[in-house]
Amino acid sequence: MTSLLQATSQWTLTAVPYGTVDARALTRALHQEQLATYGSADDPEATDCAEFDAPHGQFLLARLGDGPALACGGWRTLSPSTAEIKRMYVAPAARGQRLGRRILAALEQDLLGRGHIEVLLETGVHNIAALALYAAFGYAPVRSYVPGRNPDINRALKKAVLQPVAPHPLTGLPT
Repeated sequence: MTSLLQATSQWTLTAVPYGTVDARALTRALHQEQLATYGSADDPEATDCAEFDAPHGQFLLARLGDGPALACGGWRTLSPSTAEIKRMYVAPAARGQRLGRRILAALEQDLLGRGHIEVLLETGVHNIAALALYAAFGYAPVRSYVPGRNPDINRALKKAVLQPVAPHPLTGLPT
């Protein structure tokens, strides 16, 4: 039998609608962890599923082979120049597999060329793994962009998006 540690390369990321059964199960699990840790959390059911629909968003699930979805994350458009990373979660059984890194990298890659110049996100002050992940990806602390957030609980982060440079049509070199 293959353990999760031995099967890192067999993980797949798939874009799915936010309202799918697997996406909802993972976002509910995230919500329960947030409630247990902080006493309150945004209800993922209150988010309109269309907010994660392409081309204005994307929601990813990670699976090991044909097994259950064990991690998720998405991005949505906040404004023509700003995207937001939301609902990043890795189930306890799959932690330590670098799935958060893979999902975040895939979400950032999908954002390229869509006109956004910055990405915002929020996480909790006690989510040390998420804070380390976002710092490693170049996210920096900013004042909360969501009204009414408790600064003793919430941490807002921001990153500039580097847009791809189109090659010159004749030379093939960046313009």
